[in-house]
Amino acid sequence: MDSLDLKGKWNELKGKIKQQYADWTDDDLKYEEGQDEELLGKIQQKLGKTREEVIDWLKGLG
Repeated sequence: MDSLDLKGKWNELKGKIKQQYADWTDDDLKYEEGQDEELLGKIQQKLGKTREEVIDWLKGLG
């Protein structure tokens, strides 16, 4: 998933994530342009998964 894919789909993905994980905050899921790796790192920590697992999970949501 490149930054363009993440940027273009992020609002939709964020909504789906919040449906699954109601305790996640907007700060947990805050996307800033150019900060894709930081966001993926936060999600990795929350889920306890590898970077590749997180990317596959996000692709599955989209």
